[in-house]
Amino acid sequence: MKTIYFKKGEEIIQEGTLSDCAYIIDAGRVEVSKKRPNGEKHIIGVLNENDIFGEMGLIDGFPRSATVVALEDCTISIMTQEAFNSLAQHNPQALMPILKVLAKRLRATLTLVEDLQEGKVSSHLKDRI
Repeated sequence: MKTIYFKKGEEIIQEGTLSDCAYIIDAGRVEVSKKRPNGEKHIIGVLNENDIFGEMGLIDGFPRSATVVALEDCTISIMTQEAFNSLAQHNPQALMPILKVLAKRLRATLTLVEDLQEGKVSSHLKDRI
C-alpha cells in the first residue's frame, strides 16, 4: 500500500468525486462531513489512528458520500482497487476489518432510521439530522 501525508486542514477526499480506493489512518485525526441542501457543512464524525474511510467507494465505485479533511498532520495508507482485489483473491481474511467497518456503519444507519420512523430521536442523534 502507498502512504501519503496530509497537512492539517488539507482535504483528503471531497464529497461527490469519483472513488476507487480506501484510506487507513496510520497517524493523525480527520473530520468527516457532508454538505446539507442549504450548503451548510454538517460534521458526521472524527476518525483516528487505525480507522478506515472511503471503503464504500472501494467496493462500489460510486461517488464519495462525504468530505474528509485532516484535523492535524496525518499519515494515511491508501488501499487501491487492485490491492483490495488481490486480498480478496489471495487472503480474504485480511478484508475483515473493512467488512466490520461497513457492518458497524450499516447498523448505526439502521438504528437512526428506526429511531426516526418511531419518532424517537435520541439526544446523541439530534445533531446528525
